[in-house]
Amino acid sequence: MFQVRHSDDRGAANHGWLQSRHSFSFAEYYDPRHMGWGNLRVINEDKVAAGKGFGAHPHRDMEIVSYVLSGALEHRDSMNNGTRIVPGDVQRMTAGTGVVHSEFNAAPETTHFLQIWLLPSRSGLEPSYEQHHVSRDRKAHQMCLVASPEGAPGVLQLNADARIYAGLLDEEDKIDLEINPERKGYLMVARGSVVAAGYSLAQGDALMVSSESGVSLSDARDAELIWFDLAP
Repeated sequence: MFQVRHSDDRGAANHGWLQSRHSFSFAEYYDPRHMGWGNLRVINEDKVAAGKGFGAHPHRDMEIVSYVLSGALEHRDSMNNGTRIVPGDVQRMTAGTGVVHSEFNAAPETTHFLQIWLLPSRSGLEPSYEQHHVSRDRKAHQMCLVASPEGAPGVLQLNADARIYAGLLDEEDKIDLEINPERKGYLMVARGSVVAAGYSLAQGDALMVSSESGVSLSDARDAELIWFDLAP
């Protein structure tokens, strides 16, 4: 089964300094039809004004992944991490038994990023942090693994039954994504456009996949895509 989640159908929040679109129910946005997909619980597309950000706030029992599209984020947390996250960086924070963190726009322009939450494989994990840079060359013309339960050099280690891939595709690229039909898939168009399984997807659109063995990708236009292979 394939189901398109159009960008304009997502939840929306306008806080002045923050423009956010919610793929799944989050904060004031509630839709019982969209509470998550497999063990993927949150994808927020956030645009943060220069000099603004999220003050210190707590999380627990969640795998939180940040993917910066433009600008820069300054991250600080109760594990004594203080880092700058720029385009190409992928960050994983295991909230586990509890962590407090803040995120501020560290660029002179609007920072555009995706905040992704996954349900962990088990609760009560020790909080931890990891960050890698994924070069454009690694993502060009293919879907590159950026996070997995096993981890690897340059690949985040997720404490969740999920794999995340990122790719930069253009019109000559034709790619077949494989997936176990007993699992779920989720394709997010972060930028540009693509035809996926015959569906035309634009920026902010997503394709929800279940009971299928693969997804064909073609006719991309300056596309930056994120593919999730998820527990059912």
